[in-house]
Amino acid sequence: MEQAAAIALPDTDDRKGRVLDGLFRMGQDKESGGAVIAAPHPLYGGSMESPVVGAMDFACEKAGIAALRFDWRGVGASAGKPSGEISDALEDYNAALDFLEDSVTPPLVAAGYSFGAATAILAAHRSTVRKLALVAPPPVMLDTDRLANFKGKIFIAVGDYDALASASDLEKVVKGLPSVEFHVLEDTDHFFMKGPGLKLMRARLTDWLKA
Repeated sequence: MEQAAAIALPDTDDRKGRVLDGLFRMGQDKESGGAVIAAPHPLYGGSMESPVVGAMDFACEKAGIAALRFDWRGVGASAGKPSGEISDALEDYNAALDFLEDSVTPPLVAAGYSFGAATAILAAHRSTVRKLALVAPPPVMLDTDRLANFKGKIFIAVGDYDALASASDLEKVVKGLPSVEFHVLEDTDHFFMKGPGLKLMRARLTDWLKA
């Protein structure tokens, strides 16, 4: 069962006690690890209520691991002003990882959809993060060096009709990288509103997390 999570952001001289609004669900037990799942871009309606984020959360539940999804600063009940700056997004994501590290025993999965996937790559340098789960990550936003240097397993799923995250461009980015499971989902665009993509992604992510 999910429960509300208040994710503390670092204090600054002019901003103290700020928190992000999140939802946390424990896995089979505290030793099962968990995933942080980040939403799409906060300036374009991205929130933890995204159906894609929800499907990723459901995959974690089926795999028996904990999951933490959250709203970026300024979105929903999260403190602050909405920001499209990657530095702010990374600070938010790291705060969520801090919360998860305090709640479960690693290994952890850094996960996200679209803008959230690009941010997850930046946060995956932590020793506690052993897997990356990326759904529709826009190639123009990817830190390809960090992706190439990640030592753990990587899951990537993208629609064959995705105009923002081209499957062919992403395939070029990951070609030659070890431990990458790459899925192109049929009849699916970036927003997963039509076609079988949402169910396909959820099923394949579940299997990958269980493996």
